[in-house]
Amino acid sequence: MAEIERMGAASFERLTPQEVAERLAQGVRVVDVREPGEYEAAHIEGAELVPLSTFDPDAFPPDSEVVFHCRSGGRTRRLAEALTARGWTQVTHLEGGILAWDEAGLPVVRPAD
Repeated sequence: MAEIERMGAASFERLTPQEVAERLAQGVRVVDVREPGEYEAAHIEGAELVPLSTFDPDAFPPDSEVVFHCRSGGRTRRLAEALTARGWTQVTHLEGGILAWDEAGLPVVRPAD
């Protein structure tokens, strides 16, 4: 079940892998903030790569629904702090990152062996 963490006046919604899978199926934008090599090694099908190192918050309307994820959640936590400081009122991320997604048995795109 989605969990809400308060960051001042803003909120930080932490979703389970199953909740993200449901939202992805409904067409929600999922953004992977890892680096290109990490993304190429394994990523969620349909996730868009926008590395945190080159992230431009102005490319995302603050009122749009976007689910961010990284490897385990640390980078998306830092991103949530930065976005809420810019006035975003809600930031959503995959709790546990792609590691949790993979552990939940959800599909991961990997290079052909």
